[in-house]
This record gives sequence, C-alpha cells and structure tokens, in this order.
Amino acid sequence: MPVRIRVDQDIKPKAPLFEAFEDDAFDVEIHATETALTEALAGTDVLVTTSRLPVTDELLANTSLSMIAKVGTGLDNIALEAAAREGTTVVYTPGMNARSVAEHALTLLLTVKRNVVTGQQALQSGSWRDEVPNAKPVTETTVGLVGFGNVGSRFAGLLDGFNANVLAYDPYVHGIDTEITGATLTDLEAVLTESDAVVVTAELTDETRGMIDRDAFDAMNAEAVLVNTARGPIVDHDALVTALESGEISGAGLDVYHDEPLPADSQLHDLDTVVTTPHTAASSIRARTRIVETLAGCIRRFHDGDPISERFIAAEPDTDG
Repeated sequence: MPVRIRVDQDIKPKAPLFEAFEDDAFDVEIHATETALTEALAGTDVLVTTSRLPVTDELLANTSLSMIAKVGTGLDNIALEAAAREGTTVVYTPGMNARSVAEHALTLLLTVKRNVVTGQQALQSGSWRDEVPNAKPVTETTVGLVGFGNVGSRFAGLLDGFNANVLAYDPYVHGIDTEITGATLTDLEAVLTESDAVVVTAELTDETRGMIDRDAFDAMNAEAVLVNTARGPIVDHDALVTALESGEISGAGLDVYHDEPLPADSQLHDLDTVVTTPHTAASSIRARTRIVETLAGCIRRFHDGDPISERFIAAEPDTDG
C-alpha cells in the first residue's frame, strides 16, 4: 500500500526521499501555522520536517499521521506525549548533525572575535583596516559552554588547537565526561563570570528556557561574546539586545532566535557587533544527506513492519491507554 508522505520545503536534500518512495512523496510548501499545516496534512501518513513546523496536540488530534520523521536532535516543536496518545511514531536523528553544529558555532565565534563582517563592510564602503577595530583572539582564552552533550563535547574538541581553557556547565553529565576534551565541568556562574566567550549548546527544556537572562548578562565580562546555535528561547531576547546596546558584552554570533524566521526589522540587524545566520548550523551537505537517508530508511522499515533502531525513536504509540 502506498505511503503518503509530506516533505516540508525546509528539508534538503530531498532526493533520498523521492528516490526511496517515488510517487508517494510529495514536496509541498507548508506554512508554519497550525491551521495551514493541519489542512496540508489531510490524508497524509508521514510528515518529514525540521524544527520549523509546530506539531501540536491539536494538530495530532486532527490528522491521521502514523509517523513523524524529524531532522536532527531537538524535539521541542513536537508534542511527544500527544503523539504517543494519538498512535503516532516519532523518529529523529540524535547526534548526526552534532559536528556540523559544532563547526558552525566555532565559525560564529571566530567571525565575531575576528571582526570578519566589520572588515567586509569596511571594504564595501571603500575603507581599509584603519577603520576596523583590532581583533580579539580565541587562542589562549577561556571559553564557556552551556550544555555538554553531542554538540558541546564536539565543540570542545574543536577548540583543542586553540589552547583554550574550556569550562562547561551541564548538570546532567559527570566530570569524567569532559576529561577527554580537557574541559572542566563547573557551575553556570563560573562559566558566565570567567569566560571570554559563552557558547550555548544546550537543549531547550523547561529548565533552560530563558536561562541566559538579564542576570546572566550582568555576570559576563564586557569583553565577552555570546554564541547560540542551540535554541533561541534559551536566551532572553530583550536582555540580549540590552546587553549588546549597553556594551555589557562585546558581541554575539547567533544562528537561532526567539522568533523564527528572524524578522527583517529585528534590532539585531542594526548592531555591528552581531553576526546572524538563518538557523543553518546543522545544514552541512554531509550531515543532512546522512540524516535524510536515515529517516527514509526508518520510514521504509516502519511501513514494511520491520523494527527500527531504538536510537532513532523519540515516541511510540501508547499501547496501555
């Protein structure tokens, strides 16, 4: 029996899905609103999506999805308990894009510290290096990580060549977990107060939502920069803007935002000390291709009645209800 698949336009590359399912996969533009998404999913068996689409309790109750295939690790846009209740299996790809995100975090850190965008803007305006502030180093500085999971640990590894002192805050890991990278597990206060750069790689949970707030920026030193490649709501947007405008921190490299897509009139665009990218940290061609191929395999196995590796299962139908 054909598998009716809706593939969000945010998914790329799509070829592995279309090659695996031929005419059964439909590439559709799905607007990120609950009503439009519910209408688009009428008669659909499988939704393949990124973090962009809101898969809510109401949407799951009003569709007949047998599976949601989610690109990447974060599951904060999917109501997992509702999925289990409604008989929907959720699969994802934890850790498969971690190196890509870590590389992007390092790119943002270097871009901010080395005044890359400011230098480009100076050239475009006909100026030269005398108009560009001296760069701040990453080498032999202290870099603090908020979160030491798949991304945080890989980021710490990438810093090895910079001879940096790496601090990490993550209440769910043991000190021995950081030893292989040379990072030191400590508390959040130490990460904020002692770091020349604070890099957010934690998952978005009730505990981490709004964690980097007004008090956090007050604790950071004026030369420090913030990098966020995790989830926008972990950082208090208004507190961040205030800290940047007042000079409480010296800059920020951001790939994620409280509101996505980032509005064209956002105050962040007006700040020369901010480098922004459109939530592309996980989107290297190598990582995305492997992820889409893996999800295609999960979908095929599911609909053939074959078992899926527990590694990729985020939610299964509740058989006790």
